[in-house]
Amino acid sequence: MSVLCLIANPADPALDPKLVAAIQHETHGEINWLHQRIACEIIRPKAADPVAAARSVIGARPVDAALVPLAHRRKKLLVADMDSTMINEECIDELADAVGIKAEVAAITERAMNGELDFEAALRTRVALIKGLNRKAIEEIRRERITLAPGGRALIQTMRAYGAYTSLVSGGFTFFADYFAERIGFDEAIANTLEFESDMLTGTVASPIVDKSTKLNRLLTLAQERGVPIADTMAVGDGANDLDMIKAAGLGVALNAKTLVAAEAAARIDFSDLTALLYLQGYSEDEFVR
Repeated sequence: MSVLCLIANPADPALDPKLVAAIQHETHGEINWLHQRIACEIIRPKAADPVAAARSVIGARPVDAALVPLAHRRKKLLVADMDSTMINEECIDELADAVGIKAEVAAITERAMNGELDFEAALRTRVALIKGLNRKAIEEIRRERITLAPGGRALIQTMRAYGAYTSLVSGGFTFFADYFAERIGFDEAIANTLEFESDMLTGTVASPIVDKSTKLNRLLTLAQERGVPIADTMAVGDGANDLDMIKAAGLGVALNAKTLVAAEAAARIDFSDLTALLYLQGYSEDEFVR
């Protein structure tokens, strides 16, 4: 049995009762509102393809549709990407901006996230290009240019309050991951380590590289260590290096993701913020911990 989730962005509450009724007419099932005008679920839809039916009714409206199993609805483990997922920016691109080569580095980042380049090689190439950037400048970038993605703190705080373990596993850098994991409330953070000499970047990153296999292995290892069935796990990300963990998790979510990732994830969120991951689990707004 399954649940069809209909979710709008809290900043643009476009999910009106008439739209939900029109979707329910096509899918059948029982309507249950989780947050008026923002999130609704249709329990046990009977359409052959409820998501396709919903999207045909939604049309161009900024509303996401995803089908999730009723069983194992609330997850006990979350593994999340950082750049362009829990934060709005790609940290390496912002570092490159400080030395005047953002466009060059961002082009490499885009290709790597689309799966067009080897992740490790692309990472080492980009880090080499920002050699000499000093620690003070990096701290300033972290403080002034990096912003938390909306809904992230509510997602993590709510899941932890209900007993879940949360892990931030990033192909980015510990300099950012450790800092933002603490601000958001994650239980742990894993990322790559930039190397310094006299407070200046050496243009190198320590081995081994945190890549797609690291993300997948952390999901599987945490599940085993904590006795969490894979069905009770969730992974979220946007890039090609997130795809393995997204496909392996009990519920894999592509958030504002690259085309390849969005096409293969079990759930695709294009419009909502990170609170969508709570609605997918059946949390109502009054259960959120903020």
